[in-house]
Amino acid sequence: MAENPTAGVVQEEEEDNLEYDSDGNPIAPSKKIIDPLPPIDHSEIEYPPFEKNFYDEHEEITSLTPQQVVELRHKLNLRVSGAAPPRPGSSFAHFGFDEQLMHQIRKSEYTQPTPIQCQGVPVALSGRDMIGIAKTGSGKTAAFIWPMLIHIMDQKELEPGDGPIAVIVCPTRELCQQIHSECKRFGKAYNLRSVAVYGGGSMWEQAKALQEGAEIVVCTPGRLIDHVKKKATNLQRVTYLVFDEADRMFDMGFEYQVRSVASHVRPDRQTLLFSATFRKKIEKLARDILIDPIRVVQGDIGEANEDVTQIVEIFPSGPSKWNWLTRRLVEFTSSGSVLLFVTKKANAEELANNLKQEDHNLGLLHGDMDQSERNKVISEFKKKGIPILVATDVAARGLDIPSIKTVINYDVARDIDTHTHRIGRTGRAGEKGVAYTLLTPKDSNFAGDLVRNLEGANQHVSKELLDLAMQNPWFRKSRFKGGKGKKLNIGGGGLGYRERPGLGSENSDRGNNNSVMSNYEAYKPSTGAMGDRLTAMKAAFQSQYKSHFVAASLNNQKTGSSAAGASGWTSAGSLNSVPTSSAQQNAANPDSPIAAAAAAKGVPGFTSTGNLSSVPTFPSVGVQGFNNTAASTNNREAIGSSGTGGKKCRYATTIRGWCPPQSVAR
Repeated sequence: MAENPTAGVVQEEEEDNLEYDSDGNPIAPSKKIIDPLPPIDHSEIEYPPFEKNFYDEHEEITSLTPQQVVELRHKLNLRVSGAAPPRPGSSFAHFGFDEQLMHQIRKSEYTQPTPIQCQGVPVALSGRDMIGIAKTGSGKTAAFIWPMLIHIMDQKELEPGDGPIAVIVCPTRELCQQIHSECKRFGKAYNLRSVAVYGGGSMWEQAKALQEGAEIVVCTPGRLIDHVKKKATNLQRVTYLVFDEADRMFDMGFEYQVRSVASHVRPDRQTLLFSATFRKKIEKLARDILIDPIRVVQGDIGEANEDVTQIVEIFPSGPSKWNWLTRRLVEFTSSGSVLLFVTKKANAEELANNLKQEDHNLGLLHGDMDQSERNKVISEFKKKGIPILVATDVAARGLDIPSIKTVINYDVARDIDTHTHRIGRTGRAGEKGVAYTLLTPKDSNFAGDLVRNLEGANQHVSKELLDLAMQNPWFRKSRFKGGKGKKLNIGGGGLGYRERPGLGSENSDRGNNNSVMSNYEAYKPSTGAMGDRLTAMKAAFQSQYKSHFVAASLNNQKTGSSAAGASGWTSAGSLNSVPTSSAQQNAANPDSPIAAAAAAKGVPGFTSTGNLSSVPTFPSVGVQGFNNTAASTNNREAIGSSGTGGKKCRYATTIRGWCPPQSVAR
């Protein structure tokens, strides 16, 4: 009883929201620790499509030269990295907000957007995921609220019982109330409702407000999870998710709750993450919950190292990597020390021995060497006694050797984290360094991560690398889609309220057709194996599907002859069904029209699925009974011997293991 105070207690009509542990025992709802939401399988839920790109670049911004864009960002003290970030605006006119919203903005005494808004609003309006790193008081709240309103206005009205469309998660009550008041202020323009949900507020009032329906929920993670578990709201319709002050939430130990909220929302949502610092933990969270994010850093806060120039070389096969290495190694050693990373110890030793045969002076470092040897190698390398060090990932973290000018990832890293640490061995303390990564076509999985890593550090991504990454279906599906934003038609309908267009009214022209397909078309490499992969796969599935059927005639023809041979089949699932003798003559000549007709009209040669005891009217002499697919597919010889203790039965199918005695059959 102490362990399970709720065991056996049936609550009226609310019994389903008891949580159960792995043994199936109900868990007592504890007050202090809030369990994260249970995992959810998004592949089983059909989400309606939604539009997230509304940004239509203002001609003033479009006409800027790339140089001017760089200067503008510099003037605003912004650093932006990521794949194809939109250009910053510099006044409210550039955002293309409509009059109702502009009126509210002017009333709030904004005269021009703050730096984070200049860049953040275009990013959020373009429907891209974003990491905003800015000090408090930089106006980042408004930077995610304004695009949020437009995002919500494009979707159809909430039905009774629908959850919110936008969820903003923040760490403390005060922040929660503050953001809530901003949401109310700007949401007034479009009659959008906002609810603040936080610990310490009245649970019942919050639940009531949630059930009445609100497009925007501003919440602390724990209390949101409580309400979702109590079915006061749901996250089915959420398409816009904001985590504000993410680092603070991590400090307060909300990491699991934050992750569980993120994993509960549909995977193709738009997610924005704001944080004052960008520590490793946040970086990992960002990588897990954001897709191709654009990083906007306002002010000067630590970030991915841009002193390291990353160069990716793609080789057709392993041996060509070796040729490249031997050609370039002398050039590398002339400029400074070289660190070569390999994945396995055996590979490290093999590579080291091969290089020694080429007369290179080098050290070797891996986990099986004892500590004294390792120290000796490292100190030699530090003193520049040996110019080349071949190492496994033991050297990836924490090695601080300023003389390393080149890092070569001879084998790709296990994961992108390790890769970041590997390349961080060069370019230290303001020095410049170069990191080479050698890829072969086998590494398409890693290529996807690598593309994102390069974009995050403002590095050049070559077309070959992108094509290689696009061969990885996971990357191809999750890649952001470019294209023009959708025009908004918020007309002044009297009180500044309008019917929202239903989903797929005028925006059905893009993004409505199966997203993988359109995505795939956009990136279809012009040549190569990927070219017609979809049709190839369809064909493969079809042939696989066909080859698994067992044809029901003795010469065992493939199913190609479609309906013609149908009367000879027994359908799967009928356990002991047998063709009658009429079907027998037709089965001998499977192409005869009578057989086809028999199949079509349901003539007694074809027993329907699930019919358990259709017994032959005449013994079908001369044919060993056909085994149906459900019963067995592989014992062609033992047809009919299934239940008769092994003695072959000449007549059709045994009936529950009974073989008719000869006299009866005759």
